[in-house]
Amino acid sequence: MTETDTPRPTDAPAYSRVAFQGALGAFSHEACLALRPWDKPIPHATFAEALEALTTGQCDMALIPIENSTIGPVEPAATLVRESGLKVLADVWRPIRHALMGINGARMADLRTVESHPIALAQCAGTLKAMPLKIIEHFDTAGAARDVAEAGDPTRAAIAPVGAAEVYGLSILRNDLQDSSDNQTRFLLLSA
Repeated sequence: MTETDTPRPTDAPAYSRVAFQGALGAFSHEACLALRPWDKPIPHATFAEALEALTTGQCDMALIPIENSTIGPVEPAATLVRESGLKVLADVWRPIRHALMGINGARMADLRTVESHPIALAQCAGTLKAMPLKIIEHFDTAGAARDVAEAGDPTRAAIAPVGAAEVYGLSILRNDLQDSSDNQTRFLLLSA
């Protein structure tokens, strides 16, 4: 099923609340907007919290990444979805392009640390080996971008979607950090 296979139902409410893991600007947030632009994406810190928001009725659906073409299953999301008993409404693969970003005025030569979600770091592992940076795991790609922006430290960078740079006012220092040019993630849209 593709994004265009999911038209807005004519009897749907003004919008549905779609839970996703991450901060605004995360890949899951972008996938929500691409798949169902009329709905309201609701950020959650963890995959478990996003699914709990669905099962408790705080949200109407959840969009969860379960597999990546470079690293395989997205854990623990894949396990949580398998064990949840939730219905799959849509199954879509989305291209994932990682960008290295820092505060305005930051330079590659000044960077000392890079932070991102462990799955994003794994998708960029080969590229990161060539960079003498301390790697810091973060709960989310866009959350890392937000934290870098709030810190205002030119020695810190985040790996996140280009859209996160726009959301948090960061500068792109390098595009396409992912090791595979065909890096894609499979997302499931779920309902109770």
